[in-house]
Amino acid sequence: MLEIKTSSFHYPFIFLEEDSSTVETELELEKPLPCSSHPQESGFYRPGRIHFQNGHHPVEVVLYHNPATAQFIYLHEQPADAHLLRIAGLKEGEIPNNRFIPLPGQLRLGAARTALIGKAMQGLFSAPPLRESLQQYQQEQIAIFPIAREGLKYQIAEALFDTQGYYCDEIILDAHHVFDHTVPLYNRKVEMTLFKDKDLDPAQRNGVKVAIIGDSIASGLVMREVIEHIRRRFPALERVEVIAPLATVRGLTRLARTSFNGSIPVRAHVFETLLNALPPDYYYSAHFNIPELHIRPDLEQAYRQWWGVDATGQWIADTACAGYGWSEVFYSPRKQIQMINEELHRRHGLTLAEVVRRNLQ
Repeated sequence: MLEIKTSSFHYPFIFLEEDSSTVETELELEKPLPCSSHPQESGFYRPGRIHFQNGHHPVEVVLYHNPATAQFIYLHEQPADAHLLRIAGLKEGEIPNNRFIPLPGQLRLGAARTALIGKAMQGLFSAPPLRESLQQYQQEQIAIFPIAREGLKYQIAEALFDTQGYYCDEIILDAHHVFDHTVPLYNRKVEMTLFKDKDLDPAQRNGVKVAIIGDSIASGLVMREVIEHIRRRFPALERVEVIAPLATVRGLTRLARTSFNGSIPVRAHVFETLLNALPPDYYYSAHFNIPELHIRPDLEQAYRQWWGVDATGQWIADTACAGYGWSEVFYSPRKQIQMINEELHRRHGLTLAEVVRRNLQ
């Protein structure tokens, strides 16, 4: 586990927004604290926050480490799976028999990915931050908002039931970017094509005090609009808990620079570490190679070694091609491999199959 000699770790981030304005922020992370969801399965949680120089209210964040989150973000060992390795580009004769092989979390595809996230959620909802916060409310005061398509796979309602016994309402919504030339700078807006809160009557909506939103945070634009919409529809809302296995510094920064921050507490719950979506890579996000940003820096180093370097000596894990993709990959394993291969070839002249092969030698 990470050893921090002081009570907390501070790291400054400075980057330019699309309008060329400079954003200065600081990530503060406390020491990891132990927790367990099962007697045989221990983990850690790490509270933190994003501060600003110009008076914006901080955004709270909690990082989690347990066996499932580690397998998702770093490496895992599994039996050589012919179906999986064929999707990754290996030929039949190259697939080893009766052997465990190391693979990164990006190669947890489709149903296997969903099952792993379900296990990770048990750890999140068993840990003190969510458990103690949600125990202050009755089950009818909590509503779960899984964002299609990714958040629908998180099994948040199941984890909340398994850990607290709560039966909570789920309100499915679909929010995504669409092109709009009238929007300055971004040329896109957030469109919400589905919002199923009409399953609740006005009295039930007025009784909801906690929104648990399930979706990863890349640019932060979608999450910002979703929270604004929920706040308008649920006037008694007191707090927002965002379950975001993948979250970027840039996206969380955008959440902090919004009108609702400060009036309604917003807290993000993230697997292991925050991701790098700063220029020039933006949407496809690599890990920060900063030991103090990882609860288990040794796992990050093993992950970097798996990806290795290209012919010019550049570390592949530092570039966008090692990024996770986002929501569409949950429904199309082949799409995820296609996205990784496109970036690997463009940046490093490699394919995923070549990287897998050299780790089998």
